[in-house]
Amino acid sequence: MSQPLLEIRNVTRVYTQHSLTGGKRTVIALQDFSLNIASRPASVITIAGESGSGKTTLANLVLGFVRPTSGQIIFEGLDLAAASARQIKNYRREVQAVFQDPFGVYNPFYRVQHVLDLIINNFKLTTSKARSRDLIEDALNVVGLHGEDVLRKYPHQLSGGQRQRIMMARAYMVKPKLIVADEPVSMIDASLRASILEVMLRLKEESNISFLYITHDLSTAYQISDQIYVLYQGIVAEKGNTISVIDQPHHPYVQLLVDSVPVPDPNVKWKGEIVLPPEEEMRTSMHSGCRFYPRCPSRMDRCLAAQPPLYQVRDEHQAACYLYADNELALPETESVSKSAPT
Repeated sequence: MSQPLLEIRNVTRVYTQHSLTGGKRTVIALQDFSLNIASRPASVITIAGESGSGKTTLANLVLGFVRPTSGQIIFEGLDLAAASARQIKNYRREVQAVFQDPFGVYNPFYRVQHVLDLIINNFKLTTSKARSRDLIEDALNVVGLHGEDVLRKYPHQLSGGQRQRIMMARAYMVKPKLIVADEPVSMIDASLRASILEVMLRLKEESNISFLYITHDLSTAYQISDQIYVLYQGIVAEKGNTISVIDQPHHPYVQLLVDSVPVPDPNVKWKGEIVLPPEEEMRTSMHSGCRFYPRCPSRMDRCLAAQPPLYQVRDEHQAACYLYADNELALPETESVSKSAPT
């Protein structure tokens, strides 16, 4: 079996929040999270959830912006906690990021040409001006941008979709193996989102670049991802093959999420907005057991005892819910296993 590209082993991240009155409380942003991404073929792994679910914390952990409180993040066999400065520098080249706000990333005084030149210089991609032009032209072509006119423009002169494509081109230039895309289409007009998703799929298929796709939008996850992990309050509620999870959700929370997605069909009625108790109420009322208990329409007494493990509900599909504890397929998962992409 080939070595995984990225392994996340039982990672937990805890934050301590301090109040103005001197008090403090501990918040578990991510708990006992595991994931494997294979080296080949490239894949798109979606991390989905509402605000506060822990998905951005996971992105920050993978990018090295914060360290795990416990657990390991391993890239091509290297434990990042034990990596040297040189190894971390190489890791930052192999793992690139595309952020939610393309405008906020750019220096407003830099033209696109300078933004891309900085990548070439910072990563020492080449010292040849001719080769630099070729690298930039190739990157722009890959993301569907053409012409010297784009290179002469400032960020405010570009559309949101164009700015995000420049971010994709910027990441592509260093030929990474993994791109962490944190809500890359959420601030882009709906009519342009498909073009960004197409770029991601092209990079996956043609350049063998995997994506960790962070989103709250299940509809875009359904379009492009191979596997999906749905987080709730830092816990994996459900995971597996994306088509299986979204077409046949098993966890009550994921069922509610899927039901809230508008369907572009005049003959299908949208079930409307999810009505749930406030998030903060749940946080302060629960100390053990399933975190979704106060909001769950299917809750049982046993849900108060302990957080349910992941149960196998279908092939390549697990849900953390006691509803499936007695199912013949429902065997608690004992280790993280890399799943194959849907065909």
